[in-house]
Amino acid sequence: MSFVFIAFALVTASTAYSQNVPLERLIEYLEIDTINPPGNESRGVTFFQRIFEEAGIDYEAVESAPGRGNIWARLEGEGDEPALVLLHHIDVVPASREYWDTDPLQAVISDGMLYARGTSDTKSLGIMHLEAFLYLHRNNIALNRDVIFMATADEEAGGFFGAGWLIENRPEIFEGVGYLLNEGGGATLMENDQIQLAIEVAQKRPYWLRLIATDVPGHGSVPRTTSATTRLIAALNRIQQTPFEPHITATVRAMFARLAPNMPPQWQPAMSNIDEAILDPEFLRVLQEERPGFHSLIRNTCSITILSASEKINVVSPEASAELDCRILPDQDAGEFISGIRDRIADDQIEIEEIMLFGPAESSADTDLYRMMSRVIEERYASVNIVPSAMTGFTDSHFFRDLGIISYGFNPTIFPDGIGSNIHGNNERIPVEAFNQGVELMIDVVREFVEE
Repeated sequence: MSFVFIAFALVTASTAYSQNVPLERLIEYLEIDTINPPGNESRGVTFFQRIFEEAGIDYEAVESAPGRGNIWARLEGEGDEPALVLLHHIDVVPASREYWDTDPLQAVISDGMLYARGTSDTKSLGIMHLEAFLYLHRNNIALNRDVIFMATADEEAGGFFGAGWLIENRPEIFEGVGYLLNEGGGATLMENDQIQLAIEVAQKRPYWLRLIATDVPGHGSVPRTTSATTRLIAALNRIQQTPFEPHITATVRAMFARLAPNMPPQWQPAMSNIDEAILDPEFLRVLQEERPGFHSLIRNTCSITILSASEKINVVSPEASAELDCRILPDQDAGEFISGIRDRIADDQIEIEEIMLFGPAESSADTDLYRMMSRVIEERYASVNIVPSAMTGFTDSHFFRDLGIISYGFNPTIFPDGIGSNIHGNNERIPVEAFNQGVELMIDVVREFVEE
């Protein structure tokens, strides 16, 4: 599928700026090794420091731990509207060279696609933010609010050396901040030539748990009626065989209704009326089997991800443990959820440890920023369906939503339907032309919101 016709639908104030510069910056940024662990995000900070110094922009940088760099710069506005933060993370997930067609730390362009670790998550977004920020500075745009560019460490491991650390240790940065644009969302060119663009407004809350079962140890040749391992297995089976009841949040209801017209015909009625559809057990089964991402948005879930017991095959261990990646819907009570887990375990020799729990992570779509973004996007594209979306995963936005900051996941990179970014996978990629257009749209969205 060609991208050619998209280009004629997009007219921006930024087209006079050479597209080569952002792409060259992205290529350089991608080839800076910031794989987490260990992170080494200070390497990325050095990259931004050079650019800001060349542009004559003041910035601040700090390490939350050795090598764990964070950087931010502020353009001060003449007005007193709540400030806007442009946030992305510097770190990327590991990549195994043997499973890639190219070196993941070498940016390679092939057949119109740019391949490297971090192309989609989130170095391309970081360059889009950078170009919008530099555009405002370069053109002396009068601002109705402060605009903050921010690149942080450690998002891929929870953000505790990055966004979370800055909020705790440098809270003054965020005084007066009302809005934030971050990763999340996405855009797809559908087969009917309509662009479907999702703006992330909500995320499920991670509630990571460790279950620890204890019982009498012994020799593997003399099995007892119970053991730590068998207790744990039985409890895990009860959790998996007793799913939580479906529950539709307002965001998911609106999301599915907006997605329905572009879905295959057999899915359209259910997506248009999801509250009724979830009453059918067969629909729930098919939804989980064929569209597990959608299924995960309609109920609380737990995935068993780590198991540990004896270190020796002939030893019955006194202890066995499992770690669960549970995700709860943003409007659900964590206390009620953990009570439901205890009811399913139903074994007083199994202890529950809380590893991590985030607060509710949802922002209203009824804001000036969301309406402005929608208007600018609709003016730029001949046919576009804008979808307020929810995520099963989480981003650093939850830190800022906890502060009452309206946070949206907005990534204007358009992928053809059926061609994915391979985010966190092998051969991560981004269409070069879509990146260039994303830069232009990001500039226009930011300028429209912050210009006096």
